Amino acid sequence: MRLIFAGTPEFAAIALEALVNTGHDVVLVLTQPDRPAGRGLRLEPSAVKKIAQKQLLTVEQPLTLKTDTASATIAAAKADVMIVAAYGLILPKNILAIPRLGCINIHASLLPRWRGAAPMQRAILAGDTATGITIMQMNEGLDTGDILLQRMISIGANDTAGDVHDRLAALGAPMVNVVLNTRPAPVKQDDSQASYAAKISKDEAVIDWREDAAVIHRKVRAFNPFPGAASTLAGERIKIWRAQPAAQTDGMPGTVHVVSAGKLMVACGNGALDILELQRAGGKRMAAAQFLTGFPIAAGARLGNTSV
Repeated sequence: MRLIFAGTPEFAAIALEALVNTGHDVVLVLTQPDRPAGRGLRLEPSAVKKIAQKQLLTVEQPLTLKTDTASATIAAAKADVMIVAAYGLILPKNILAIPRLGCINIHASLLPRWRGAAPMQRAILAGDTATGITIMQMNEGLDTGDILLQRMISIGANDTAGDVHDRLAALGAPMVNVVLNTRPAPVKQDDSQASYAAKISKDEAVIDWREDAAVIHRKVRAFNPFPGAASTLAGERIKIWRAQPAAQTDGMPGTVHVVSAGKLMVACGNGALDILELQRAGGKRMAAAQFLTGFPIAAGARLGNTSV
């Protein structure tokens, strides 16, 4: 089958490589333009572009698909179907109609729950115990198309967004193959059950220690690996990468309650957070014991908010 593939980050790159290795004829790859990255802000190709170049595939990087040039490029590929995964550009109505079998999306949630840009993070923040992949026939709406196939995975009590990402990314491409081979009957979504997964902002990752320990723990997990749950300690920005909620403690929220044998426990609005891994600005991620060796902290010290 002749495929166009449209995607940008690692989640999409894993699907692209799997589809190529399965033997599909990927005649065109669409991905976002190269972006500045790293300390030198050098232009960096997307993860999808790197895989496409490795596989010697034709790559196009339009700024928008709302041009005659983009339409002509897609039409010239004469594809049977376009597979879309975390592409980052809106597909106009005329583009959706070009491939013979339309456009199929790999979406990282169990639609209609968590339509939008950040379904994995929103699922963790909400305390969901399960999520999954939905293969969806695309329409003009935001993740509102008919469901072709779904598979569920559990979200463990300590799973981070990175953990969930890796498991879902591995699940997506095999599911697309099933859909392409079996052409399952589409099922309409129940719009009354829909929820919206807004894009994650860095401001959301600033910890408010007045919140319950369980809520802060979910933030630590949801914002790992990006952008990292953040606070300040002794005037310095700190990112917290791993933690565990602990029993109720006395003391004002944000107060370091226990420091012993590598243990760093901070009082929250309800309960406490046992911080297991953290990072100073410009430093490396460290286990609490290693961190405290080079950055001693006394009980009674206060962690506070910072802008990141």
